[in-house]
Amino acid sequence: MKLSWRSWRTALVVPAAAALALSSCGDDSGTSGGSSVATAGTGGQGSQIKIAAAFSGSVTDGDYNALGLTALKKAESDFGAETTYTENTAVPDAERVLQEYVANGYNVVWTHGSQYYEATAKVAKQYPDVTFIGEFDAEPADPLPNVWVIDRNFHMPFYPIGALAALATKSGKIGYVGGLSLPFSYSEVHAMQQAIKDLGSDAVVNPVWTGDFNDPAKAQQITTQLMGQGNDVIVGSLNLGMVGVFNATKSRPAGAVVVTAKYTDKSKFDPQHYATSALYDFTKPLTDILTKLKAGEKSGYYPLGFDTGVSIQDPQNVDASVKNQVDQIVADIKSGKVTVKKDSSPIK
Repeated sequence: MKLSWRSWRTALVVPAAAALALSSCGDDSGTSGGSSVATAGTGGQGSQIKIAAAFSGSVTDGDYNALGLTALKKAESDFGAETTYTENTAVPDAERVLQEYVANGYNVVWTHGSQYYEATAKVAKQYPDVTFIGEFDAEPADPLPNVWVIDRNFHMPFYPIGALAALATKSGKIGYVGGLSLPFSYSEVHAMQQAIKDLGSDAVVNPVWTGDFNDPAKAQQITTQLMGQGNDVIVGSLNLGMVGVFNATKSRPAGAVVVTAKYTDKSKFDPQHYATSALYDFTKPLTDILTKLKAGEKSGYYPLGFDTGVSIQDPQNVDASVKNQVDQIVADIKSGKVTVKKDSSPIK
């Protein structure tokens, strides 16, 4: 999911894209395509944690990579960690980048994105004394003794998102706008369908993939088409492509459509139609893993969920009864009353 600022080609999307970048929950302490080192403190008991991270895009994206930088900053303040990161890391370059980190003395290497897992596992086998943190969308069948795996479980919050969509729609048509048709994206749609079925609703999810998580123009085009076909709830699963979704939805009258997003609070981009976001926080996963690492646990499986870095933003622009039902559904998932199935089978 490499982010490219050069893809913002039209004047229509540039102002909103710039605003999205400025809304980053981290600061811009790196340079595009290179690495930047930030240090703080001298560490706690035992050897100092030196953690390096590979990011898929800019840390000023106000989105997935900004969340990664926030987690690194937390590691600095809580563990006295020395940190560095590389922005805009291309998948073919990942193996080289990780090896350079090890050569430079970093004892923890984190790849922020499941597209890097293969390279992470490969390099981890070469350096058994270094701890690697990789992201994956399942529990690996062959865990490694020096790899912590963060299972992002993207399907989990899309169950309550699907419930909100089914409860809010008046047309019975829900549009899903994704980037690439990957297994995790399929699992999000299946989780929405499960929620709709569990509610006894007849609403239908109409998924469309733009082919790029970061193309606002394409996302705007697809969103406009979906609304033209009667979809009055738009569920976005994009990175910078969300700018295009908002450009499409904010052109509609208030009450005509509601939209949901992912990763961070994006309400400022279309306050009239914005309903909620599946929020992610990587500070807790990284903090928990580093705490266990300090205690001697060099590997493990860390599934994300509503107690471990995921939440649903307080819904808005929907009836109070919808908000209350969504809150109850999240509570039922946390208690185990509701089990969200992880179904990654392709959607035709």
